[in-house]
Formats: sequence, structure tokens, C-alpha cells
Amino acid sequence: MKLRGIRLANAWLLVGTRYLPFADAASDGLPLGRLIRLSLFQVSVGMALVLLTGTLNRVMIVELGVPAALVALMVALPIVFAPARALIGHRSDTYRSYLGWRRVPFIWMGTMLQFGGFAIMPFALLVLTGDGMAATPYAGEIGAALAFLLVGAGLHTTQTAGLALACDLAPEESRPRVVALLYVMLLVGMLVSALLFSALLADFSHLRLIQVVQGAAVITMGLNLIALWKQEGRNPSRTDPDRSRASFREAWGAFASTPRARRLLVTVGLGTAAFSMQDVLLEPYGGQVLNLGVSATTLLTALLAGGTIVGLALAARALSAGIDPCRLAALGAVAGLPAFACVVMSAPLQSADIFRFGTVLIGFGGGLFAVGMLTAAMDLARSNDSGIALGAWGAVQATAMGLAIATGGAVRDLVETLAARGLLGPAFTDVNAGYGVVYHIEVALLFATLVAIGPLVRYAPAPDRQRTFGLAEFPG
Repeated sequence: MKLRGIRLANAWLLVGTRYLPFADAASDGLPLGRLIRLSLFQVSVGMALVLLTGTLNRVMIVELGVPAALVALMVALPIVFAPARALIGHRSDTYRSYLGWRRVPFIWMGTMLQFGGFAIMPFALLVLTGDGMAATPYAGEIGAALAFLLVGAGLHTTQTAGLALACDLAPEESRPRVVALLYVMLLVGMLVSALLFSALLADFSHLRLIQVVQGAAVITMGLNLIALWKQEGRNPSRTDPDRSRASFREAWGAFASTPRARRLLVTVGLGTAAFSMQDVLLEPYGGQVLNLGVSATTLLTALLAGGTIVGLALAARALSAGIDPCRLAALGAVAGLPAFACVVMSAPLQSADIFRFGTVLIGFGGGLFAVGMLTAAMDLARSNDSGIALGAWGAVQATAMGLAIATGGAVRDLVETLAARGLLGPAFTDVNAGYGVVYHIEVALLFATLVAIGPLVRYAPAPDRQRTFGLAEFPG
């Protein structure tokens, strides 16, 4: 019996190193158990994203009757802090402290901001539903905006410093795979949270929604505490206040000094906007146009994350075979074209299945685009500035996403307002007209992304670069 157990254990180890994703991300200094525990902060970030861009925006638009433009503005409020991600990364690289920690203070502060936002949000929702007594006009809207702002600031701070901490702990040869694992854990957090929220909100009520938000606050604090516990060693010499450090201007100038870096960031912005403009509208579209319930529309986030994971898996095999990462990103943009076509066609056909297929395909194309561009961007990162490199990428991505989300909601409301006044003709009187305009804009942005990525495809990779990709080599 004992011999059989030993054989089974050895077989499982062989399976793990050969087939399980990211088994090769572990190292002697960062074993797989510790790495998985560290990745829990990404799970909490994914859970928050599902609440902000999935469940809450649909409830406020459909059930609470809040204008889509106002909801889109709330969801886009985190972009106020998005450009600061590069600064946050640089500050965590050069943090001055007698305690010897560089990343922990930023991750902890981000966690507290997330918890504070979720703590305020239930009271704002109570006022919006009319169950709370508010003598101040727009008190519910102001409270909800403050909650979204705090959660967004916490997301940016926690994610930037957490990814930089992972790069610090991982050996240089396994660092790309470690960062990739953290990115996939973000998607896993979104997928699991979407499924869980879908089950909890199947019997929807305002009280149940408030309980879900309160539970998310407690889970966020618990996950991040477990993720941080004994991860970063104290090194007072590294954080000595008297130690000389490069300024942010100097560090940023060194990072963005090449034309390739600037074009990469422009391409990332265009592609992210193309795939993100529908984030605040996808679930309301399912509710208003296809008459799907809260549980069914929350499940759409799970489908989107599932499609992204499939795109990541396919990209792993393609990049391992030697495909150019920018070419792979272009294929992702091409995949987005039929995806949005399926979403648009689901309205006249009244087909929820076509709508779900388009949602999965949007995630698939977005996954290919993210892997390709993030792999190319990893070439620009230097071994000693992981914080500013990850922060710069996150700043462009989050800013483009936030602006796209806000623009999508505003365009939808503007089209509906003009159509109601009869200024756009009878073709725009349908409930899906405003959504359709947004989806067509996204198609145009995908074509612009293909134009921007063209010169990047012409660049040949460095001759000494060895591409080993097991969903590796890209920041999250």
C-alpha cells in the first residue's frame, strides 16, 4: 500500500511538471505553495472588478434606474488614479523606511482603501433604493461615487505593488512565469466570483445585494492578509532614507526612451479601449434587450473570463512555437471583429445563445491581444525597475479602460436621448440602438489597433532572446 502511494505521488509530480500550468514558475526560494498564497491578492482584485463592472453597474442601471452615463462615470472613476500607477511602482521601488519593507506598505494601504470603499457602498445603495432617508439631494450618487473611487484607488495600489513584490521574490529566470500566474489568478478570481455572485443573486433583493457587498469587503481583507503574511523580508539597508535614488523623471525617461516603447503603449491603449468600451453595457444589454435576469447577466462575466483563459492557453502554445507576440496580438484584434458582430446580431435574432457566444469570443480575442502585447512589453522591462515597468503598463491599460467605459455609457445615453427626440430617424427607436452604436465604435477601434500594431510586427526580436512561454513572460 505504501509503495502504491509513493508511485502515485511520483506520477502526480510528473503530471504537475509536465502538464499543469505554471508548475515551472516555482523555485527553491519561492515554492509553489507560497506563490499561490501570494497570488490571493489578485483573486481579491478580480472579485472587486466583477462587482464594479458587472453586478453593480447592471443593478444601478436596470433595477435602480440610474442613468447609464452616471453609472459609467462611477465605474470609470478609478482612472483618476490610473496614471499614478507608474509613480506608485517607482515609489515602491525607492521607498524610504526604517522597517525595511518596500512593497508591504503599499499593498496594505491599497487593501484598506478597498475595504473602505466596500464599507461605504451598502449605505449608498440603501439611499439609491429609497430605503434610506436622505435629506441631501444626490446623496446616494455621491456616496456610490466615493465608494467606487476608493475601491479603484485600492485596486491600482495593491495590484501594482503586489506584482512588483512577486518580481522581487522570484528568480530572474522564472519571473515572467510568476507574473503570468498572477495574471491568470486575476481571471480565476473573476470567474469564481462571477459564478458565486450569480448563485447568491439568483433570488435578487436589495438586502441580498448589500450582504454580498459586505461579504466582499471581509473576504478582500482576509485574502490580502493571507497573501502578505511573511512574504517580503525586511531589509533596512535597501530602504535606508539616506540612500541615493533616481528621481521619477529620470526613471520614466529611461523606460520610455525608445520609439518601440511609445508605440507599444499606444497600441495597448487602443486595443484595451476596443475591448473595454462594452464592459459597462454588456450586462444591461442582456437585461434590457434580451430580457435576461440578474443571475443570467452576472454569469456573462464568467463567460468573458472563461473565453479569456482559453485565449491565454492558445497563446501559450503559439508563443512556445515561436510566433511573433505582436502578430499574435493582431490575431486577437481580428478575433474581436466577429465577436462584436455576434453581440449586435443577437438583438434582431433575439438569441441569448449568440449573445453568450459573442461574449466568450470577446474574452478570447482580448486574451490573445493581452498575451501578445504584454509579452512584447516584457522585453522593455529592466531587471531593476519592475515597479515602474509594471506601473507604466497598468497606467496605460487602466486609463484606456476607464475612458472607454465612460465614453461607452455616455454614447449610449446620447443616442437614446437624440432618438427619443426624433433626431436620428425611426431606425434608432429600438432599445438596442444606443448599444449598437457603441459596439460599432469598438469595431472601428479594433481596425485602428491593427493599423498601430503593423510597424511593431516588422520589428524582429532580439537575436539572443530565447522565448520560453508557458503562459509566461507578461505582466498583469
